[in-house]
Amino acid sequence: MAYPDFSMEHQWLPFTPNRSFFKDPRVFVAADGMHFTTHDGRKVLDGISSLWCVGAGHNRKPINEAITRQLGTLDYATAFQASNDQAFRAAQMIAERAPGDLNKVLFCNSGSEAADTSLKIALAYHRARGEGHRHVFIGREKGYHGVNFGGMSVGGLPANRKVYGAQLLPRVDHMRFIHDPVHHAYIHGSEPVWTEDPLLELEQRILPLHDPANVAAIIVEPVAGSAGWYIPPQGYLQRLRQICDKHGIMLIFDEVITGFGRLGVNFGADFFGVMPDMINFAKCVTNGVIPMGGVICSDRIYSAMMQSHGSSPDHAIELFHGYTYSGHPVACAAAIATLQLFDEEGLFERAALMGKLMGDAVHARIRGLPHVVGIRTLGLAAAVELRAGAVAGQRAYEVFLRCFQRGVLVRPAGENLVLCPPFIVEPAHIEQMVEVLALAIAEQA
Repeated sequence: MAYPDFSMEHQWLPFTPNRSFFKDPRVFVAADGMHFTTHDGRKVLDGISSLWCVGAGHNRKPINEAITRQLGTLDYATAFQASNDQAFRAAQMIAERAPGDLNKVLFCNSGSEAADTSLKIALAYHRARGEGHRHVFIGREKGYHGVNFGGMSVGGLPANRKVYGAQLLPRVDHMRFIHDPVHHAYIHGSEPVWTEDPLLELEQRILPLHDPANVAAIIVEPVAGSAGWYIPPQGYLQRLRQICDKHGIMLIFDEVITGFGRLGVNFGADFFGVMPDMINFAKCVTNGVIPMGGVICSDRIYSAMMQSHGSSPDHAIELFHGYTYSGHPVACAAAIATLQLFDEEGLFERAALMGKLMGDAVHARIRGLPHVVGIRTLGLAAAVELRAGAVAGQRAYEVFLRCFQRGVLVRPAGENLVLCPPFIVEPAHIEQMVEVLALAIAEQA
């Protein structure tokens, strides 16, 4: 097949089997609403919000127009020793949506940077309080917190750690995973009720091993998204909050995926009714149009940092951290327009409604198909877990390719196929996604 308009000789694709890709390329050249257009003129339904990002759908005019206006007003300004009006406006809108006293927003450019930023804030906070010995981090098996060294260290996906393990942070431990494939393989719109306590190991082994007084923070995704949409047991996050409070440990929610509407509310913290000390965000905040990430911190954290420098000279910087593009004015303009659009169109409420519809459809159509060993649905996301084949991940990858050939983009994640469409999804789109996925799975029998 010829590609007269562009060469594919030079790009190294991330998180992609490049050798396979270039045998049968999947190249998008346009997008609108719920659909992509490919280089060869095909329409493909975006069943994954283009990696959890595009909550409001593609090519939304209010966001595009806000970006254009901003480019003609203030294209870029340094974030160091100065700021811009759009960054302050975006921070206010984000803080107003965050729960409790999470009122301070520190911007970065991605979920990976947000993870590392939150870890650094935790260390700096404890040091400011005179507890600089707190430098142990605790993550969770199969957790994902980006691809920077800090995030990989607390993350628990082996494939993200095996090549770089020699240089990961040394004082890190991991809690057990939150999925019970025997008793809770099928979950539909609710938290599974476990007969055992999955946090006993944290209390009885991990914390005594490191001494709780040395632990700076525990970081978790409210729902484990990147691993394949794994839902926490009932009461799990509430109990984790209690354990952190008991020992003076920071609790960080990585809400890069669950933040801004995926669960039908602003954050997973709202959905589960648990207050973390920090929330990491990215993805949907700008509808995926321009990179942005950040950390929302409690007033307590910010105040401690400021007070610890109360006797310092005026030029002393309280937190040595930031990025060239922190609070980029164009990204902030995109975030403002995106959040306004979410509100004006009631898209979070719509996500909750369509999520119930999609969950019903996935369980009704796909449960019982060959190789299907689990289905998990919550909010506007669903994961179908397949029995592992002779080669890990191959069966799910082949289903992904078959779905793409039929005009639907799904996400392979290990042995899982994930659906997480934009919030504007219509019932007909859900029917198409589920039917195409079901047919592709059946063909693997």
